[in-house]
Amino acid sequence: MHKSGQNVSFWSAVSMGIGAMVGAGIFALLGQAGLIAGSAVWLSFVAGGIIALFSGYSMGRLGARFPSAGGLVEYLVQGYGEGIFSGAISIMMYVSSLVSIALVARTFGSYAYELLPSGHSHIWVEIFAAGIVLAFMVINLNGAGSMSRIENVVVLLKMLALTVFAIVGIVRMDPTKLLPAQYPPISSVFFSLAITFFAYEGFRIITNAAEDMKDPARTLPRAIMTSIALVMVLYVGVSFAVFGNLTAQEAAKAQDFALAQAALPVFGVAGFTIMAFAALLSTSSAINASLYAATNVTYQLARIGELPSVFGKPIAHSREGLLISSAAIIIMAVFFDLSSIAAIGAISTLGIHLIVHVGHLRILKKTKASMVMILTAIVVNLGAIILSVIYLSGNSPSTLYWVIGFFASVFVLELFFRIVTGRVVGKRVDN
Repeated sequence: MHKSGQNVSFWSAVSMGIGAMVGAGIFALLGQAGLIAGSAVWLSFVAGGIIALFSGYSMGRLGARFPSAGGLVEYLVQGYGEGIFSGAISIMMYVSSLVSIALVARTFGSYAYELLPSGHSHIWVEIFAAGIVLAFMVINLNGAGSMSRIENVVVLLKMLALTVFAIVGIVRMDPTKLLPAQYPPISSVFFSLAITFFAYEGFRIITNAAEDMKDPARTLPRAIMTSIALVMVLYVGVSFAVFGNLTAQEAAKAQDFALAQAALPVFGVAGFTIMAFAALLSTSSAINASLYAATNVTYQLARIGELPSVFGKPIAHSREGLLISSAAIIIMAVFFDLSSIAAIGAISTLGIHLIVHVGHLRILKKTKASMVMILTAIVVNLGAIILSVIYLSGNSPSTLYWVIGFFASVFVLELFFRIVTGRVVGKRVDN
C-alpha cells in the first residue's frame, strides 16, 4: 500500500487494538449487556474474550502468512477467491465498520455534551461528533506514524483512568451484589455473548497495520493476543466495579452512562466528570484507530476492484478512501439514529468472523495454523450466533429480520456493482 515511511511497532499495534476495543464498547455495551446478564455480566465478558482469543489466533496466523493493509479483506480473498461471495462479505465488513465508528463518534458527542453547562442546545452532540471525526481524519492524513503516536498517548491515559476506576471500585464495592444468588438464569449470560464479543471486535484493526510492521509474521499475532488479554482483564475489573456498586436495576436504568453512574458512589460528585473524560479518551482513540483501518480496507477493496479506484488514490500520507469514509461517518453520526443498529452489527460481526475462520480451513497448509484451534474458533463463533438468534427470535424478531436483510442486501449490491463494471470475477488492480 501507500506506506507512511514509519513503522507500527509491537506496542503501537497493541495500542491500536486496545484503542479500538475500549471505545464506546465498555461505556455503552456494558449497560446493554447488563440488561440481559445482570450482575453476571463479567462472566459474559470472560466468555466473549475467550471467543475473541480463538478468533484472534486464527486472524493472527492469517496475517502472519498474508500481511496486508486490507486485513480481513485479504483473508477472505485467500480463503474464497476473488468472487461475489468474498466481495459481498468484504463490503459488509466495511459498511459495518463505518456504522461502528459513527456510533463511537455519537457516543463521544453525547459525553462531551454532558460536560457543557446546562442550557446548551442538543445540536452540540452532532457538532462534537462531526468535529472529532474531522480531527482524526486530519491526523490520519499524516500517516501511520502520526496515528500510532497519538494512539499510544491516548490509550495510556484512558487505560490509567479505567484501571484506577476498576481498582477503587472493587475495593469499595459491596460483594453481596455479585453473589451468584443475584445472577439471572445462566442462559441470560450466554444470550448476551453477541454484545460482549462485539466489545472485543476492534482487535481486527491490528491486521490492517500489517504492511506498516517491520516483521508482521512475529508482531501481528503477538499484538492481537496481547491486546485481547489486556482488554479482557480490564472489562472484568470494570464489570466488578460497576455491578459491585450498583444493583442490576440501577445499572439498567443508566445503561448509556453505567460507568459514570457507578463512579458517583466511588468518587463522589466528581465521579461523573472523571468517567465522562475517560469516555472522551476512549471514544477518541477508537475513532483514531478505526479510521486508519477503514482507510486500509477501502484501499484493498479498490485494489481488487470491489470499490471505485478513487478510494485507493494517494493523498498526503494516506488514501482518498479516508476522506470518503470520514464523510460517510459524519453523515451517519449527525443524521441517523444508530442505537438500534448496534445489535445488527454485533451479530453481523460474529457472522463475518465465522466466515473468515471457515475460509481459513481451506488454506491451513499455507498458514500452518492448528486445525484444532481453527475448528474451536468456528464452533464458539457459531455457538454465539445460534444463542443470539434464539434470544432475538423471542425478544426482538425485527432485529433478526434486519440482520438477514443486511446479509442479503450486500450480495445484491455486490452483484449490481459487478454488472455495472462488467466484471464476472473480481480483478486485482495494482495502484
